[in-house]
Amino acid sequence: MPEKRLILPVRPIFKPMLQISQRGLALPPSPYRRLTPYAEAARQRGLTVHPLNIGQPDIETPPSMLAAVQQADIRVLEYGPTAGYPSYRQKLAEYYQRLGLPVAADDILVTTGGSESISFALLACLNPGDEFIVPEPFYGPYNAFAIATGTHVVAVASHLENDFALPPIAEFERRITPRTKAILICSPNNPTGYVYSRQELEQLKELCLRHNLYLLSDEAYREFCYDDAFTSALSLAGADEHVVLLDTISKRYSACGARIGALVTKNKALRDVIFKLAQLRVCPPGLGQLLAEAAADLPENYFDHTKAEYQARRDLMVSRLRAMPGVRCPLPRGAFYVLCHLPVDDAERFARWLLEDFSYQGQTLMVSPAAGFYATASLGRQQMRLAYVVNQDVINQAMDCLAVALQQYPGRQG
Repeated sequence: MPEKRLILPVRPIFKPMLQISQRGLALPPSPYRRLTPYAEAARQRGLTVHPLNIGQPDIETPPSMLAAVQQADIRVLEYGPTAGYPSYRQKLAEYYQRLGLPVAADDILVTTGGSESISFALLACLNPGDEFIVPEPFYGPYNAFAIATGTHVVAVASHLENDFALPPIAEFERRITPRTKAILICSPNNPTGYVYSRQELEQLKELCLRHNLYLLSDEAYREFCYDDAFTSALSLAGADEHVVLLDTISKRYSACGARIGALVTKNKALRDVIFKLAQLRVCPPGLGQLLAEAAADLPENYFDHTKAEYQARRDLMVSRLRAMPGVRCPLPRGAFYVLCHLPVDDAERFARWLLEDFSYQGQTLMVSPAAGFYATASLGRQQMRLAYVVNQDVINQAMDCLAVALQQYPGRQG
């Protein structure tokens, strides 16, 4: 007889699940891109979705900038210098000098968009666990940059009732701890459009000098100030070692896809550290720098038309919003965003409802719920940011949709 074999049951081998980093899990979704899947689904249903959620201008990128790339005689697209092409850094320095800012080419490190300048500044100025103070609401990704760099946002609330002006300096001072290493501002502000005055910046400078803090200044929208003069943090006397300018060409020249920014500081020791960080990514985009260098040759009156167009769009959007019952809307002084209060139970729920359940004459709109621009969880729940980066006809159509939507929304309040 054949020998019988004892067959034992096979026990499954249980492996622990692969772990994702706590940093990755903690990153918040983009406050202006998180509803994109709902917008795509609405378009697939045949709706026209007006994109007021993101600062992507529809104004044409200057043809001479595009031509600089298209006509470049390039046989091999090589690595460039870590700090950026010397010719571009020199032209960028001359651009700042025309604005009255004492910037030399050696003060500039070209970055991959403004985003990289922010992350470089946080990595170089702060240690893991350190804090930086920001007036809220603020550019939503600051929260994510803090998580990615192991640092912490400490928010000081500004308020719609006074146009989101800089909070009292005493509020900043109360939040300073041994872990505080910097104050981060954005002027003209995204998402509020507020433009900080020279007096407000001088107060921040004195605070930074008193407590030995860095002043990180995001100035992506400096060309678009409509009612107030722009003051750069680099113009503040006696603060050269403290000021770090964060910049980008994305909004200035309607060139968001070029991914060219800059970090500017007179602090040589800090520049040396940032240079080592920049070496990790080798160099900024070469083709983008060709495009950006051509921008430096645009005539000085280039911004006259663009600025006038944005101001007209601002005035139209604000007037339409203020005509809607229950909507409260300050007048933004710069950039191209409006942050307004809506008579709704929850702006996030309302924004999804616009894309899932609402249409008016085959149209709806995509907006950015404002909670994503705050660090304080209880704030911004009835606010939304709208970008006036589309032409005035589209703004009118979108405002028609919004007015009807606010009347029909089941969660309307007031």
